[in-house]
Amino acid sequence: MKKTKAKAKAMKLAVLIGMGLLATATLGQNAAANKPDAPGDKPASVPGDKPAGDEAPQGSWNAPDYVIGSDDILKITVWKEPDLSEQLPVRPDGKISMPLLDDIPAAGMTPLLLKDLITARLKKYIADPRVTVVVTAMNSRRIFVSGEVVHTGPMPLLPNMTMLQALSQAGFTQFANLKNIYLLRTENGKQQKISFNYKEVVKGNHPEQNIILKPGDTLVVP
Repeated sequence: MKKTKAKAKAMKLAVLIGMGLLATATLGQNAAANKPDAPGDKPASVPGDKPAGDEAPQGSWNAPDYVIGSDDILKITVWKEPDLSEQLPVRPDGKISMPLLDDIPAAGMTPLLLKDLITARLKKYIADPRVTVVVTAMNSRRIFVSGEVVHTGPMPLLPNMTMLQALSQAGFTQFANLKNIYLLRTENGKQQKISFNYKEVVKGNHPEQNIILKPGDTLVVP
């Protein structure tokens, strides 16, 4: 009888010890879960998250040596001066108009030179003007396509665009005479007529005919 009571007490003690160990382990896990991050610890990043203000600025397709011309559209921004920041067309006389500065010559200048000119003039009115000039539309750099093409009229002149590239963009009608295409170009007041045989050029013959186009060129497809 005494052995039975002793055995029962031992089993009860074992159960109590086991429950105590389980409670201790649970408390330890909760403490670890609620522990504040140590200095230098970083939370796991969430896919798609991006720090505020860390967005890449939109780039400009303007070449630094691009020469501004009439009909181009310029976006002029003066930092912290919204009244002076606006989008302006270059007039046929090659000038733009800005508040405080009136007329400013723009045609024939690069965006960087125009920025420096505007900055210098604004110093009379603003302590430290910060100006940016971006060409948003290169309307002065156009060519013209006429005749038996799908898309007639003005076409934006891309950098280093060739005869073949422009004609490929314009497309031909079924009546186009591809052997007798010609280019009209005016230089120094004189008009030139330059022949272009599309069928030969696409075969790799007469590569000298595939010249780089200039603003104002006119392609004629008879």
